[in-house]
Amino acid sequence: MSVDTTESRIKAETDEPGWEVDPDDEWGMAVIGTVGRQLRLRREAVGMRAADFGTAVGYGEDLVYKIEGGKRIPRPEYLDKADEVLEAGGLLAAMKEDVRKVRYPKKVRDLAQAEAKAVELQLYDPLNIHGLLQTPEYARALLRMRRPAYSEEEVERFIAARVARKAVFDRNPAPEISFVLEEWTLRRPLGGKAVLRRQVEHLLEAGRLRNVELQVMPMDCEGHAGVDGGIDVLKFADGSAVGRSPVVANGRPVCDLRQLRILELRYGIIRAQALTPRESTAFIERLLGET
Repeated sequence: MSVDTTESRIKAETDEPGWEVDPDDEWGMAVIGTVGRQLRLRREAVGMRAADFGTAVGYGEDLVYKIEGGKRIPRPEYLDKADEVLEAGGLLAAMKEDVRKVRYPKKVRDLAQAEAKAVELQLYDPLNIHGLLQTPEYARALLRMRRPAYSEEEVERFIAARVARKAVFDRNPAPEISFVLEEWTLRRPLGGKAVLRRQVEHLLEAGRLRNVELQVMPMDCEGHAGVDGGIDVLKFADGSAVGRSPVVANGRPVCDLRQLRILELRYGIIRAQALTPRESTAFIERLLGET
């Protein structure tokens, strides 16, 4: 690799969006600050200057200082290379898991933590197939359509966060999960017909899980309690719950019993108006035959 090419890569990765630490994310700031200090202490312990270390790992001195100062999230390969160069015996590479979590947006990380504790989830998204049900290809197509446009780095970051949230399906004991899907979201070929077909196939796979119920709200339904927007209700083992909807508390999570009752009432009516799980499976199978 030529010097010019190396310098161009270093500059691009130094300026690349999506690797900054969210200043409002206190936990993330603490994690990246700790990682940075450990990197600096290890480098100084072996008597290596930042410039020499940057050359050894293939990054610029400025980026080394930013990472060590807790102002930049290190890439996984950066930690691997630092572990090797500084002969840390795997201690630096072991921090990749916490660093990976910091890259997820705080609100997504908080949501994943709540989903990981819930024993029952009631989920309705009127605009798109719910994120927990999206294939990576469908999610990528959807994210690339947002305006103003996300960078490719941001797209991959959001996809990684959505994939990580799917651990909720692998829990033991498994939570009870109910989804209501809008028919039109199952018909619109976002990303192309091949992407839609794989997405529909994935829905059928998810619907076969014993703890998952999928219901479809048909477009010809004359009554619809979901016109005000999406609903998420998560219930926990201790009897508490948290809910969220655009028309309640401006979309912020709520635990107030009165507001939760409103969300559960709306969700219950939506489920009653939608096709039954058996009818929905047959409906999705017919859609698959059309794609």
